Amino acid sequence: MESTVEPTIEPAVADRIADRPGTRSEYKIPLPAPDASANAAMLALAGVALAWQLIGLPLVVRAAGGPTLALLATLVPVVLATPIHWGLIHEGIHGQLLSSRRANGRLARLLAVGLAMPFDAVRFGHLMHHRFTREPFDRPDVDDATGPRWRRRLAYYARLLGGLYVAELLLPLIAFLPVRMARVLIARGVGALGPEGAQVQRLFANHAGDAQNRRRARRDWLASCVLYALSFSLYGPAWPVLLAAILLRGLWLSMADNLPHYGVALDEPGRSRDLRVPRAIGVMLMNHHLHRQHHLHPTLPWTALPALAREEAMRGQAKGEDAQRPRPAYFRAALAQLRGLQPGNRVH
Repeated sequence: MESTVEPTIEPAVADRIADRPGTRSEYKIPLPAPDASANAAMLALAGVALAWQLIGLPLVVRAAGGPTLALLATLVPVVLATPIHWGLIHEGIHGQLLSSRRANGRLARLLAVGLAMPFDAVRFGHLMHHRFTREPFDRPDVDDATGPRWRRRLAYYARLLGGLYVAELLLPLIAFLPVRMARVLIARGVGALGPEGAQVQRLFANHAGDAQNRRRARRDWLASCVLYALSFSLYGPAWPVLLAAILLRGLWLSMADNLPHYGVALDEPGRSRDLRVPRAIGVMLMNHHLHRQHHLHPTLPWTALPALAREEAMRGQAKGEDAQRPRPAYFRAALAQLRGLQPGNRVH
């Protein structure tokens, strides 16, 4: 049996994660330590939001005799805290949540359990996304597949409007299947299109068949099930409130996932795009809007990205170039994804 080869992005190899045009930064940036105070503040916000969603709100709803409009309105900040919660998991994936590697991984895993996300699978998929950005398996917005067009459009909108999160909720069930069946299912789902397709497919199949990954996936999924089962029991007859919160958070995660890559050509730097938001919103997004900077410098913490964007603009001015690359508004770009699949010839 082949051994699992995890796609890692360590500081020593940060500048060679992808040897294709447009994916490497020509500027070497010193690697700062995680911003402990900023991460602690975000952890507090994400923790309070999750605790209110799972424990605080159902207890108050019970005391009030049922959900009221005012109580339902308290879910708005919970949903708005979703990018913070995911952003912290993302920092953990890149080793920028805590200085201790072991503590970093454990905390990121706990955060993933809180969102009912399979940490090992999400981590592996995200690092594969960095290593093979916009390869066929990594461009859900591109219409370069075969089969009925209506089926491809349906799959695209289902994924965009919450389906990605639902798939992540159900993905750990594969770890309960026999190894051979799990490998086959993942290999079929990933496909082998493109020059890197066979390697990508093999890496995903190896990950799905790895015994340690399977044990962790089952353990984490069961932990999430227990956590949410207890919360549903606290809500009692008002359980649809929790379900609505889960779906809304899943909708945000699904729409944000491919947002910075939607319609991006393969020759664009980082194969990604920076977007525009007010500064306060950027903090709430943990600078997810500066996604191109992240792809060019994946080992830098989220707090370093605004400075990189400013430095890039200054370099452009010094060279007499346009100081700013096109930076669409973040939420307008999110809605632009509703235009649907993009023709394959627009990204090649």
